[in-house]
Amino acid sequence: MKKSYCPVDTFINVVKGKRKGTIILHLFQGDKRYSELVKLLTDISERMLTKQLKELEADGLINRTVSPEVPPRVVYSLTELGKEIHPVLKGMYKGGILFEKSIDELHN
Repeated sequence: MKKSYCPVDTFINVVKGKRKGTIILHLFQGDKRYSELVKLLTDISERMLTKQLKELEADGLINRTVSPEVPPRVVYSLTELGKEIHPVLKGMYKGGILFEKSIDELHN
């Protein structure tokens, strides 16, 4: 995570990426195993999902817990920082709905 000139840019740079915002929103609903996230995010490859999860973990937004089992059970959860940005992502979600309505109106 790097600071930008503007805090808005810093925020966007951290959450931009293939479905990072969606991953955070899913984890806000509760901890998820890797396999659950794969089922929820069918439009990205497992390789891309793994990359996004690693970046979110490195940025301090999610925790990755590995249970000492065979095969290992991996569970993802939000950190306190990840929980704190939920209202912002929820606002972005609502803004996205507004933009989608506008796009639909332009094309109809």
